[in-house]
This record gives sequence, C-alpha cells and structure tokens, in this order.
Amino acid sequence: MHDGAVKIRINSPPVDNAANRALIEFVAERLGLAKSRVRLMSGATGRRKVLEIDGATEADLSAAFPGAR
Repeated sequence: MHDGAVKIRINSPPVDNAANRALIEFVAERLGLAKSRVRLMSGATGRRKVLEIDGATEADLSAAFPGAR
C-alpha cells in the first residue's frame, strides 16, 4: 500500500481496453473473486485507475498484494 493505494504495473497495451481488462482480471484473481466484482470506476484512459471491489477489505488487499509499494 502506498498512501492508501496499491501500485500495479500491467504489461498489456492500452489498445481496445486490453490493459483495463487485464488489470481487472489480475486483481480479481489475486483476491479470489469473480471479475464481475471488480469494476473500473475512473481512469479508463489514464495511468491512474480507481477500482471498486465488492467483497474485499483493506486487509484482503494487503494480503493479496504483500509487495505493494
């Protein structure tokens, strides 16, 4: 966690929404949730994204992304 945010680097190209889809899939997998429980709330075309995740706590995020900085 860094100032309340998790930094994630995705290698998918930002073409046809591929990077956003890859981010959602990655986060859902790490948290053991269905992709439908992870939604992109803002930042679809920018580097900074805001996700809404149903069913995950801050502790879940810390456990799923232990090396987050």
